[in-house]
Amino acid sequence: MTRDSQREWCVVDLLKTTAEYFASKEVDEPRLGAEMLLSHLFGETRLWLYLNHNRPVSGHELEAFRESCRQRLDGRPVQYITGEQYFYGRPFTVDERVLIPRPETELLVEHAAGLLSAGRDSHPEGECRVLDIGTGSGCIAVTLAALLPFLTLSAIDRSSQALDVARANAARHGMLSRMDFLEADLFDPDLASRFSGPFDMIVSNPPYICETEWEVLQPEVRRFEPKEALVTPGGIASYQAICRAAPAMLKPEGLLCLEIHADGASKVCALMESEKFREISVAKDYAGFDRIVSGRLGV
Repeated sequence: MTRDSQREWCVVDLLKTTAEYFASKEVDEPRLGAEMLLSHLFGETRLWLYLNHNRPVSGHELEAFRESCRQRLDGRPVQYITGEQYFYGRPFTVDERVLIPRPETELLVEHAAGLLSAGRDSHPEGECRVLDIGTGSGCIAVTLAALLPFLTLSAIDRSSQALDVARANAARHGMLSRMDFLEADLFDPDLASRFSGPFDMIVSNPPYICETEWEVLQPEVRRFEPKEALVTPGGIASYQAICRAAPAMLKPEGLLCLEIHADGASKVCALMESEKFREISVAKDYAGFDRIVSGRLGV
């Protein structure tokens, strides 16, 4: 966006000019990015921008917006500039300590919630406990807690900084009293001993990018998002660790629900079968790619 100190800007003109400038610089999703940055500046929704399209933009507002645009032009993701990403209709605090939640992960929550609700219909009494492995921002665990009031949840991550973000998001959405957070590594062979009792479900969106694929990801992902939240040896090591540990942490007939790489379904299904899981199913995302694998622990 070019500087014009004499020009008086209104919302609609600023949006148009910024989107065009972002597009000329090959910034991803130029119009959406401009809308998100400007709505964040005003503390309003994107719809508000269009309902107030003639609102003048003051000098100090314009300078703050320009600073946001400079960061975006440098490749910093919009979500890290605004400090927020919506997930399943709820705002979550995000920064460079955690992975930005993706829309595909909403399918993991939806699938897990469906399985848990069906189980609750069959067994309406008693405690229902869920473990979220690699919680990051806490978006999965917090959303499940909000959707299903009968749950209590444990969330683990090997990053203490990520756990700070997850706790803040749990508090933001009033779920902190039903959750506990633990710094733990999914590769710890004694992981099961860290918990007081078994879980009804383990849910996870673990790292599933291999090193060779990391090198060809978008520059803004490689520069800004935490590599340890995305990359795992061979692209499969996280699933191997989770599938090995899960039987010791689940109740009989407990559920395991995992987000997967688009081409990882056969490998993850085979791992689950080797650990005596049954009723294994694969669900696709909206693009038609395999995205969720779930199964029930055999007895």
